Amino acid sequence: MAAANCFHLTTLWQLDAPLVAVWDAIVEPETWPGWWRGVEQVVTLERGREEGGLGTRQRFVWKGVLPYRLSFVSRVTRLEPLHLLEGRVEGQLEGVGRWRFDEDAGRTWVCFDWRVRTTPAWMNLLAPLARPLFRWNHRLLMHAGGVGLARRLGTRLAFQATWSS
Repeated sequence: MAAANCFHLTTLWQLDAPLVAVWDAIVEPETWPGWWRGVEQVVTLERGREEGGLGTRQRFVWKGVLPYRLSFVSRVTRLEPLHLLEGRVEGQLEGVGRWRFDEDAGRTWVCFDWRVRTTPAWMNLLAPLARPLFRWNHRLLMHAGGVGLARRLGTRLAFQATWSS
């Protein structure tokens, strides 16, 4: 059994928008606070040296429904334009986040896979009991992201699901 402070969360969005538009919005996290409720701040610490942003480091501050903020730094570790964006995170969360993209009949599918563990002592202490609340908070943040992205692109979020394993 996995430790109580380890989370594997997956979100699937389907948007009535072209893949390029969705990709462009996701690969520019500095714009997220303008359309994604819950993203308080994204600061670029280091620009990637390789084309497309591979190696870019950014600090994220998130605030969900629960009364706490999470801060972590992400470094882009894999980048396959229009298909995959992956980053390793460290800070109050440690692990890997992976965005996968696909297009079908003018609709774009986005799958975000989050495999992280919490590091703050208070979260780790509460994790065995608060785990369902942490997952619920994540689900609400991801729903806000899908709705905000659709609004930014002038379209609709056709489908969204979040689950944990």
